[in-house]
Amino acid sequence: MADLRKRFGELLAVHRRRRGLTQEDLAEAAGLSVDMISKIEVGATGARFPSIERLAQAVQVDPAELFTSELPNGSMNRGAFGEISAKLSSLPESDLVWISALLDVALPRGHDQSIARSKRQAGRVVAKPTKSAVTAKKKNR
Repeated sequence: MADLRKRFGELLAVHRRRRGLTQEDLAEAAGLSVDMISKIEVGATGARFPSIERLAQAVQVDPAELFTSELPNGSMNRGAFGEISAKLSSLPESDLVWISALLDVALPRGHDQSIARSKRQAGRVVAKPTKSAVTAKKKNR
């Protein structure tokens, strides 16, 4: 357990420095004391999940990046995934539940099939079918 606390603290410190934050800045942003930030960064104490979420938000990373086995490169915070996770990070639980259900409907076939569909559609504009076109297609089956 001590190794996990130490690793978490090291990763937190790396992300904090990368963002140009002092321990004081991070403490204020996460609602923790400077003493607590110091103890977390050296692995002397751990953080509870609500604190971990606030710390990750303060250093602008996905909480999972604070538990990786490699030094951070920000890969989970880049591109579309980073933009989406940043938007989602500030939403209340009720909105996240709604968005999760929306994703379940939007992605019913699985990731591999959606990639194949995206590749087929690459290079051309795909219009949404009208309601009458969908109804006609169902009748023809």
